Amino acid sequence: MPDINLISALIFGLALIHTFSTKAFEQLAHRHPKHAGLLHLLGEVEVVFGLWAIVLIILMTVLKGRSQALEYIESREYTEPMFVFVIMVIAASKPILETVKKFITSIANRSPFSSALTQAWLGLAFVPLLGSIITEPAAMTLAALILAPLIFNQEISERLKYATLGVLFVNVSVGGTLTSYAAPPVLMVAKTWQWDSAFMLLHFGYKAAAAVIINASAVCYLLRKTVAKQAPSSKSSAEKFSYTVSSIHLLFLAGVVIFAHHPIIFLSLFMLFLGYTQAYKSYQSPLILKEGLLVGFFLAGLVVLGGMQQWWLQPIVSSLAPTALFFGATTLTAITDNAALTYLGSLINGIPDEAKYMLVAGAVAGGGLTIIANAPNPTGVALLRNGFKDHSISALDLLLGALPPTLCVMALFLV
Repeated sequence: MPDINLISALIFGLALIHTFSTKAFEQLAHRHPKHAGLLHLLGEVEVVFGLWAIVLIILMTVLKGRSQALEYIESREYTEPMFVFVIMVIAASKPILETVKKFITSIANRSPFSSALTQAWLGLAFVPLLGSIITEPAAMTLAALILAPLIFNQEISERLKYATLGVLFVNVSVGGTLTSYAAPPVLMVAKTWQWDSAFMLLHFGYKAAAAVIINASAVCYLLRKTVAKQAPSSKSSAEKFSYTVSSIHLLFLAGVVIFAHHPIIFLSLFMLFLGYTQAYKSYQSPLILKEGLLVGFFLAGLVVLGGMQQWWLQPIVSSLAPTALFFGATTLTAITDNAALTYLGSLINGIPDEAKYMLVAGAVAGGGLTIIANAPNPTGVALLRNGFKDHSISALDLLLGALPPTLCVMALFLV
């Protein structure tokens, strides 16, 4: 009987290849309209890992039996996919987005630089660092929605768009490391290694903040001639705005963040949130339920597929010296979720403090290289892909766009 571990590794590899091929499926959909529906589905990057996870479970059922397949599915931890779905929908609600926009606009209007360019810089620097408080998925959602009309929905070259997307993904990945609860790869080890927020701020925070500012400033310099000419996005598209409604939305967001590890509670809060948005429809815009569900499906599929890669990942992690571990973690993060990587590291007994730092530093540094490298990345893809050619994001172009900001983070973390 075939080894299910080898089969899972093969399926994981096929899912990675599929991730890098989504743009090709979108192009095929235009050439073959008869099968456009299926090809568009296969071109949805958020569908990839969920689809291949279903293939794995079907094969596991055939090879190992229904009970063992069900036992494996139920043994996985799905809190993170559920949390990302909920936080994404709430953070993208109109009252919260308008509140953040008003704050950013008020700062931009006082800036000596172009208001639109200042808003773009704040979306790439301030909001990712805000992720250390409101969590990285929420920061990604807000940053993507702020940047979309400024950069991704404008007549800007694809090369600059991918450079901006790479900076956004990298900055969100490291911007959540100022605290011990906001970045998924840090969260996986914080309790086991007794890393509190003070530890994170002292060992990671100031380096991360410097990298975020440098990356945002560099790409905004490249964008200065195009973004600076645009009218600033200071006006709200909504008919109504209420500080009371916005405050209540922020309370829902805070409640979900506080109870991020308790799905029963944050899902209950989400149900109340849905009821509240229905009660005050005039202050709302349509919730991004479809996008949130697709991202949750992607992450759940990654949990299922990634859970069977421990047999080859953990020996690699445990065998590397600290410096090699840093570069290895950065590289491995590109092909597996960085939270899964640090979780495997937390299972290694007697790992020295220097190796702990190098593992987490490498995992967060590489968090922008691919769509699957960091949990919030699929959120950014779902919200920004319409601003790219064929309404699809090329995995290769994203990798190239993310390389310069990744190298900047690596240099600072190695200091």
